[in-house]
Amino acid sequence: RRFDAFVSLWWTFGGGTRLSVGSDVRPTLTVLPPSREELQQGTATLVCLADKGFPSDWSLAWKVDGSSSSWEESRSPGVLGGGALYSWSSTLRLPANQWAKVGSVTCEATQGSQTALSETLRRDQCSQ
Repeated sequence: RRFDAFVSLWWTFGGGTRLSVGSDVRPTLTVLPPSREELQQGTATLVCLADKGFPSDWSLAWKVDGSSSSWEESRSPGVLGGGALYSWSSTLRLPANQWAKVGSVTCEATQGSQTALSETLRRDQCSQ
């Protein structure tokens, strides 16, 4: 039965036709600031949410005050959601006393030869 389906698709599309499941979609980026409670415990965790992108191999990177981050980073695997688009996240952790010295953090998303996409959070815009 699988062979029949394959032959049927081959006859429908032809041997040299490429079936593209989706085209590149740039995700929406959101940077979430650390919570007040967490800062009081001495840690600042920032989260970059990348929502509704395609394909799943977008890379997320952090910049602190315009330079690549040397702080701990982690990234979740892409989760396939509605509309065949992916969502994923990256977390940046740094000591609260370092966060107090930061002017801004930027989450940057890149994929292949596409122009980078970024979202910046300025510390002075946070309520802490």
